[in-house]
Amino acid sequence: MHINQNFDSGNIEVVSTNERHADLTIRTDSNSEFKQWFHFQVNGAVGKKYSFSIVNAADCSYEAGWEDYHVVASYDGEDWFRVASRYDNKKLSFDHQFEYSSVFFAYFAPYSYQRHQQLIANAQLAENCLHQVLGLTVEGRNMDLLVIGEQTKKPIWITARQHPGETMAQWCAEGLIEALLDPDSSISRSLLQDFCFFVVPNMNPDGAIKGNLRSNAAGANLNREWLKPSKETSPEVYWVREKMQQTGVEGYLDLHGDEGLPYVFVAAVEGNPSYSDKQQQLESAFSKHLMAINPDFQTKFGYDKDEAGKADLRIANNWVGENFGCLALTLEMPFKDNANLPNAITGWSPERSYHLGQSLLTALSMTLK
Repeated sequence: MHINQNFDSGNIEVVSTNERHADLTIRTDSNSEFKQWFHFQVNGAVGKKYSFSIVNAADCSYEAGWEDYHVVASYDGEDWFRVASRYDNKKLSFDHQFEYSSVFFAYFAPYSYQRHQQLIANAQLAENCLHQVLGLTVEGRNMDLLVIGEQTKKPIWITARQHPGETMAQWCAEGLIEALLDPDSSISRSLLQDFCFFVVPNMNPDGAIKGNLRSNAAGANLNREWLKPSKETSPEVYWVREKMQQTGVEGYLDLHGDEGLPYVFVAAVEGNPSYSDKQQQLESAFSKHLMAINPDFQTKFGYDKDEAGKADLRIANNWVGENFGCLALTLEMPFKDNANLPNAITGWSPERSYHLGQSLLTALSMTLK
């Protein structure tokens, strides 16, 4: 058995191996104590069964994330399926019989930097899409922005993957972008009559490549940097926030994944000091419309609501909602399966994330038009 993690978003450390079993650990994020994301490749013998244990699972950032969780696997890096897994309050274990000689295992289906670059390159070919580089990350990578529509129109902002291990966020952003650029989509054409979209498909390219769960290369949790971002340690937020202040914001969605809750849901800005009836009405309308459009979304399960005036303004949607008085939501998707509509083969998947992204356009249209 040979195990490798030395590639884009790779993360695993080998403790010990024998002919058919490996004990593994997940390493921490760069300059940070967060850990939960893993992604590695195993080469073995076709037809043989191998077993794996992540022995530091109990020490990871979100232990509840391992409950009823199943590892994702792929032979080609394109089609991902679930492998039955078990958590005993100490380690996460799973077995797999190899149909081919090499297989990838990951916390969720990865979204590579190469795919990100291709998404940007393809999008800019549309006549109504402009690619802008807002600035550079800690390690000097582009902070890519797609401007879709006429910049004289009302601005809607979409950000994804502040937490790099939450790859479902970029799969969701891809679905939204491609639907928005579809010239045959009446929803897109209608929205772009009134709105211009500013989309950042990957807020954290450095962390994504490094195989981090929540941090950038400097160890910053970007979704706690919005009140006072730093050019040195959180330039990713700094550059996006600067551009938002130039354009204004009429509506905002920040796309994420949640380790523990097996549902799709939103977090709103009810705890903001300036929370208004208008914002409450927009939040309710958006949730009502999205739930009618896409049954993967629900409103029964989610985060506890913030007390009035006690929202954390370091968080993106709270800062945006407070500064622009607009619809500002964090959308969460599961790492596990969606408990309301389970799929034992794939669990929550890139495909479902992609389709949810398409649904968001219709919900935004029905809410803001």
